[in-house]
Amino acid sequence: MTTAAAAASASRPMKLPGKRNVIAIASGKGGVGKTWFSITLAHALAQAGKRTLLFDGDLGLANVDVQLGVTPRRDLAGVVAGHFALGEAAAPYPDGGFDIIAGRSGSGSLGTIPLTRLVALRSELQALSQQYDWVVLDLGAGLERPVRILASQTRACFVVATDEPTSITDAYAFIKVTARDGLTEDIRIVVNMAASPRDGERTYGTLRKACQEFLKFEPPLAGIVRRDDKVKDAIRRQTSLLTRHPSSDAARDVEAIAETVSRLD
Repeated sequence: MTTAAAAASASRPMKLPGKRNVIAIASGKGGVGKTWFSITLAHALAQAGKRTLLFDGDLGLANVDVQLGVTPRRDLAGVVAGHFALGEAAAPYPDGGFDIIAGRSGSGSLGTIPLTRLVALRSELQALSQQYDWVVLDLGAGLERPVRILASQTRACFVVATDEPTSITDAYAFIKVTARDGLTEDIRIVVNMAASPRDGERTYGTLRKACQEFLKFEPPLAGIVRRDDKVKDAIRRQTSLLTRHPSSDAARDVEAIAETVSRLD
């Protein structure tokens, strides 16, 4: 089997036993708040009583640990190197009530993991997910092979976009590839940093229209997160927004999205 054929085979969804409870958080480009959203969604699910794991799958540019100000004893690099199993890398984040599997910030070599190891890592994550109600998988930005492989077999993929034209264009490109390859059962759009709910609806409408015209389907809106200066403050303080500013507009918006996740079959 050629490398291209192997990659295509690895990206095809398979029927897996047990729960389908991995939610991938993706974006076509960086800088749209994807990792922040992943952290806040995991925290909101945990606050709703769901046993939650946040998996930093942004291979090579991981920064969940940086945003939360934690220094994990074990991380994904050790798992890939074979030093310990994936489950052994899971560590509690007491302030949020959820578990974290951290990557290694700035470790570019993780982005070139061999295909067989990537597929094995995906299988390990699916097995580990059976111990949780929900797993939030923070994917890397873009359409690189590690992103596509980790995105496959997920219960749903939330694509984060802003009103910037490049964000909308790149989000559409991600949706196109994800839908074409059948990587996930459910693609939904999250509009982040919206000036208002109405502006968020306009951004969603632009993406929805492009998908309807060229892809012949309309991904539903998962939710709109309003622009909120308290988000920047929480990131600067290296803490979750739901800890530092639980009543902020953005916090309430993500909690509403968490409610939709809890209702997924």
